[in-house]
Amino acid sequence: MKTAFLCVAAGVAALLALPFLLSQGLLNAAVQMLIAALFATAYNLLCGQGGMLSFGHAAYFGVGAFATVHAMNAVGGAGLLPTPLLPVVGAVFGLLLGSIAGWFATQRTGTYFAMITLAIAELVHSLAPHLKGLFGGEAGVSSMRMPAWGFDFGSTTQVYYLTLGWALLCVALLYLYTRTPMGRLTFGLRENSHRLRFLGYDVHGLGTAVFAISAMFSGVAGGLQVMSNESANYVVFDPSLSAAVILNSYIGGVKMFLGPAFGAAIMTFFGYAVSDLTQSWLLYQGILFVLVMMFMPTGLAGLPGMVRRLVQRFGFAQVMPLVALSCGAALSLGAGGVFLVELLRRVFSQDYRAAIVAGNDWPAVTLLSRDWLPGSPITWLVPVALLAVGAALAWLARRRRAALEAAEAVDAAAPTALEADAIVKEGLA
Repeated sequence: MKTAFLCVAAGVAALLALPFLLSQGLLNAAVQMLIAALFATAYNLLCGQGGMLSFGHAAYFGVGAFATVHAMNAVGGAGLLPTPLLPVVGAVFGLLLGSIAGWFATQRTGTYFAMITLAIAELVHSLAPHLKGLFGGEAGVSSMRMPAWGFDFGSTTQVYYLTLGWALLCVALLYLYTRTPMGRLTFGLRENSHRLRFLGYDVHGLGTAVFAISAMFSGVAGGLQVMSNESANYVVFDPSLSAAVILNSYIGGVKMFLGPAFGAAIMTFFGYAVSDLTQSWLLYQGILFVLVMMFMPTGLAGLPGMVRRLVQRFGFAQVMPLVALSCGAALSLGAGGVFLVELLRRVFSQDYRAAIVAGNDWPAVTLLSRDWLPGSPITWLVPVALLAVGAALAWLARRRRAALEAAEAVDAAAPTALEADAIVKEGLA
């Protein structure tokens, strides 16, 4: 517990110091990471803790966004709703829509629940372009952050601290919720809702409440998005946003409280940093999701815990070679895969085919600041060699893990010194 508290305190201190360490462009990316982390944490209350997989959580994010932007235009960031408190409007409208939608959706469970949430989100998404008075059509609705509490909120640094304050407050409230009796019952929904019903609990009412609370905090995230961008467009209802929060949550790890926040922050930064370098960044995100689901069911946030358990089980000196082999395999396989994908993408692009037609030759492809000839065997040997090395390291890592488990089994089966003495004495007698 003390270690977890120190890690959280160190993380908060690092977040507070970011404006002094990053440029304005990277600080704006940090704002988007905080918003995505809050959205994923709110979604995880429903999916990871409540066991209810929603395919349409962008609806509540979007409603919170539009409610906040209309409040910004209506009150001007003054009076009872100064600019720092405007995300409360997003929370209220997210709660209202979440209560209504949750009442219908939680009538069913499993696949039927997921389909109902998808249908509700698609309904809102299809209506938004036609309700121009509410959603502004293709142009959307714009506003401006107004001064309040001695701040003008004109700089990215002030917007960052405003977003950070709301994100920390909401994440803390969500964590405190998990420590309440209702939070414990939420875990019961995931584990065995039939048992809760047998014990006399109103399962439908509990599911509706969990859905509404998750939607409320999603509305706060939508409000913060508007505070950052000073505008809202019906694109926030797009199904891709609902898909993104699901991917981010599972990549981070839905069984850990901060896992989805970690996954959302990592993938948001990944998209910000890599989208300018390659058009295939969504492909890499999908590949990462598949690999996490296949080999790391606890998500990326579960890796430190996995290593800690291995150290407790086998010892530090025995585990470090296994970790080194695994990291080497991941790096080599990743480098080989990226090289191959980028090379194939360039070779099969329309521009490259046009260059072949114009020159009747296979021109060189620029990759990693170097020209590679697609007709040369060396060009294709590089990714093949990287993939082969990665596969070999992965095989060695599996062998190392199997050897450690076999040695542990032998040690467990071998009698202790006292047991051996007892066996000898019994034999002599």
